[in-house]
Amino acid sequence: MSATAARIRSPEQLGRAIRARRRALQLTQQAVADLTGVNRVVVGQLEHGKSTVQLRIVLLIVQVLGMDFELRVRG
Repeated sequence: MSATAARIRSPEQLGRAIRARRRALQLTQQAVADLTGVNRVVVGQLEHGKSTVQLRIVLLIVQVLGMDFELRVRG
């Protein structure tokens, strides 16, 4: 994994990674909500590791923040 990659194994880890990227871009939760068309509360729930946030919304927020998901087979 590169220095900018993170191994994500829980909703909480995903939320922390998304929050860190948002802050690195100096964006507020409201700005991300505006860019994605979702409610700010949903952005906050994702950042706090709520596991019921829809995958479609997660992927949209990740894309807006300039991030990618990469799935690999372990081993």
